[in-house]
Amino acid sequence: MIDSTVLRSERWVPAWWGVLLIGLALWIAAIGVAALTRNVILLPTIVLLGSFMIPVTAVIWYLDHDPSPALSPRRILSAFIIGGVLGILGASILEYWLVGIGLLGAVEVGLIEEFVKGVFIVLVALGLRTFHVRDGIVLGATVGFGFAALESSGYALASLFVVQGHVLYLSLTSVVITELIRGVLAPFGHGMWSALLGAAIFAAAARHGRLRLSWAVLGTYLVVAVLHGAFDAISGVIGYLAISLIGLVPLVWVWLHSDGGGVLPKRHRPAAAG
Repeated sequence: MIDSTVLRSERWVPAWWGVLLIGLALWIAAIGVAALTRNVILLPTIVLLGSFMIPVTAVIWYLDHDPSPALSPRRILSAFIIGGVLGILGASILEYWLVGIGLLGAVEVGLIEEFVKGVFIVLVALGLRTFHVRDGIVLGATVGFGFAALESSGYALASLFVVQGHVLYLSLTSVVITELIRGVLAPFGHGMWSALLGAAIFAAAARHGRLRLSWAVLGTYLVVAVLHGAFDAISGVIGYLAISLIGLVPLVWVWLHSDGGGVLPKRHRPAAAG
């Protein structure tokens, strides 16, 4: 028999903490050099490193904790980049046409963005022969984090321009603060909501042998869309924590029970040598 630790050591992804530490060091170095030299050419580097660091680390964390032969590098890369880019483009078009203002507008944004991400979770899952809930979580989170990274880079770029009086300034401080806030919130936003939706999609596919719409998928979509809308509508740390916990608790439960408790379809792992 093959030891599961051997499988982990031969995977194609590095350790998540290595990615985080290296990314953080590069981001801080870029900020330091930009502050010292006032070189605006470094701003895109700061924006991209700060926006992608946490989402990429989070995706690798999922892969680091659940090796899956079904999720190839090509599929993960497609989910993150293609799913993220096309997802944010599709959401932008629909929001331009359909979204209003206020609380209703926030709910509409949640419905649109979670719908678009759900569509791309299904698209990047095409071709899979078996469906495991944890694979759905990982693939859903990957699409969500790709969406989040690109969205955060847009917010960071927009925060660069600060108007004081009638003068336009470029504010490095504003960019750094924006990326810190959105980086901390990223694992409890798009990534978490899409992970829940991916779990529901793959659970339904595991039961029926193919990707299909079910009441469970529709219900999960509505729940995560409402959580998304509430997250956008509230302000304050306590509100963010409350909304995050509402989504995090079921995600942790599904992750644990999909591979251990037998409540949900689980992946069969090779037994350890003994």
